[in-house]
Amino acid sequence: MNANRHDARERAFHLLYESEMKGESGGEVLAALPVEPDGFATELVAGFDAHRDEVDAVIGAHSHNWEIDRMPALDRAVLRLGTYELLHRPDVPTGVVISEAVGLATSYSTEESGRFVNGVLSAIAAQVRPDSL
Repeated sequence: MNANRHDARERAFHLLYESEMKGESGGEVLAALPVEPDGFATELVAGFDAHRDEVDAVIGAHSHNWEIDRMPALDRAVLRLGTYELLHRPDVPTGVVISEAVGLATSYSTEESGRFVNGVLSAIAAQVRPDSL
């Protein structure tokens, strides 16, 4: 695993969560930082911002019995990050996207979050990257 990308992804996750808690865009959160984060973290946050409606629609279509606004905020941030990568970052292998997201959910959210994130992202990957599973 690329430690720099792992750290950048974790930072992007925190920034997405922060943007939601503050009711600001990711761009606004990035602009307010005293030091710009790693370029990959910035790309992930800006990429999600640019595709927010699409990403949320895809998550909603694959999270059966869970409305996106009813999910724990940490799970929502992880799913948004992972879904953005699955949809718009073909340079990141599917297994890496899912593994990293499950790791973040397991570390930062509820006991059940890792399985939930794995299930939703696996379903999304099966649709948007069927040749990579």
